[in-house]
Amino acid sequence: MDNAGDRAAFSAYRAKMASRITLSAQAERELAGRWRAGDQDAGRRLVEACLPFVMTIAFEYRRWGLPLEDIVQEGNIGLLKAAERFDPDRGCRLATYAAYWIRAEIREYVVRDYRIVRLGSSKGERRALRIYRRTRERDPEILAAESGLSQDRVLALLPILVARDVSIDRAPPDGQAAAERLASNIRTPEEEACIADERHQMHHALEQVVSELSPRERRIVKWRWLTETPMTLEQIGQNFGVSKERVRQIEERAKKRMRTRLEELTREPLSA
Repeated sequence: MDNAGDRAAFSAYRAKMASRITLSAQAERELAGRWRAGDQDAGRRLVEACLPFVMTIAFEYRRWGLPLEDIVQEGNIGLLKAAERFDPDRGCRLATYAAYWIRAEIREYVVRDYRIVRLGSSKGERRALRIYRRTRERDPEILAAESGLSQDRVLALLPILVARDVSIDRAPPDGQAAAERLASNIRTPEEEACIADERHQMHHALEQVVSELSPRERRIVKWRWLTETPMTLEQIGQNFGVSKERVRQIEERAKKRMRTRLEELTREPLSA
């Protein structure tokens, strides 16, 4: 990233993604049906619920030397393409179906922009691609001689040349289509550690922000937001001897202050 502001913005985005709640199969199906009927807000909610899944896939490509936020952006484009084609009646979850499209979009970006391997960026590379597609030749010396490229360049291109496209609809001998096997809900230990760290830092920031409120504001915030059984405005008003409208005003003031302070704290890395 270019500066600290960009890093903070992306870190905040990752924290936001980590806090999103996964849709149930039934909720996803209902939203998909409403979207197909023309409800744009349902489509937005459907897509946004899968954005954390894009982040998970993007981390698979983080060692390719490209900005992670750009990889995530390309993955989001793939998610949008998948969502437009998604049919809940096929009995497949959107995340599972979208995995192919997300990876395809990211791989295309990686191949296009990776600083070492740029497939098809010269006549020689395009010639090597045509030769390989026609002959399936994998000998670097022969492929270099026929394409006019150096053997080093051919060796760099071969892993991409030999990569095979996968049909998400065609079922292999085991009877399962690729769309049913591509996605995994299991995070890697690195991803789990990253998410846990972000949640810890956000929790630390929230505790700091709450501690800066007035005693009455802190009690209202805890009773309203930080308990499993939130109290109503009327109940809190009775405890303080004020109207529920007054409690609402204090709550809104506290929310505004907390939002401002959280934005300030997340502009730079938080201490553990």
